[in-house]
Amino acid sequence: MLSFPEDTFVVIATGEEAKTFRVKGGSLEHDGDWTPGHLADDGPSGKSPPEQSAKDSMEATFSKQIAERLYDQSHQGGFERLILVADPGTLGEIRPLLHQEVSDKIVLEQAKTLINSPVGDIEKSICH
Repeated sequence: MLSFPEDTFVVIATGEEAKTFRVKGGSLEHDGDWTPGHLADDGPSGKSPPEQSAKDSMEATFSKQIAERLYDQSHQGGFERLILVADPGTLGEIRPLLHQEVSDKIVLEQAKTLINSPVGDIEKSICH
């Protein structure tokens, strides 16, 4: 049983995909999947180091897209509380891109790779 308030928004992400959940009745309910869009057109935030691979550049761009999407949803009243779980590299990419409005709503942040974990394992991870 999760101790987070009802309707807390949960994002589980990597540089390649994200899954969203809502806390409903003390457990996680799958809310949707986010996939990268128009990576070549969008580009990562700022300048890419010349030694950055195409894969790294695409993951950085998706991290930017996640941050932008979180801001849009937050600004439209889509969530009041956010749990953000991402692999350490992706979390490091997302964190500086988050608008203060989104950062203020984070109730838990974890640097873990849980994207392919069953919901029960995700719940256990965010309970501790």
